[in-house]
Amino acid sequence: MWIALLVILGMLVLGMGAAMLAFEPGRREALAVSVGQVDFSRLRDGVYTGAYQGTKDHLRDAKVSVTVTGGEVIEIRVLEGALANEKQHGEIRNGQSLDTLFTRVVEAGSLQVDTISGATISSKVHLKALENALAQARDSAAGGNP
Repeated sequence: MWIALLVILGMLVLGMGAAMLAFEPGRREALAVSVGQVDFSRLRDGVYTGAYQGTKDHLRDAKVSVTVTGGEVIEIRVLEGALANEKQHGEIRNGQSLDTLFTRVVEAGSLQVDTISGATISSKVHLKALENALAQARDSAAGGNP
């Protein structure tokens, strides 16, 4: 009986290790995401959607909607991904949520904010999705289409 339990435990450990190795390229890719600058003073009113989509896997994909009114960001919603909809309000780490991260962005008027410690990858992919949405608002202000 002990041998059977050890075999089962060993298989579980091997399976978990294989899964971790399989998802490592996607984790590294998301960790390497760089978030650029967006000039918040040049945002055009409207609702814009942006996404981050990995090429190695899609576990960390995220899609956000940002509402700009009076040239200011008034709402950021997570539409798709592991932390979509009501989950964006839930605690990720140390009492912080994606709402905490988004509040930092709005208050700073910049995407160059501290990520949530212990949730760096989730923070970065959502900031990248937000950057892509805000780039549309900026490009729209420069004469492009929203």
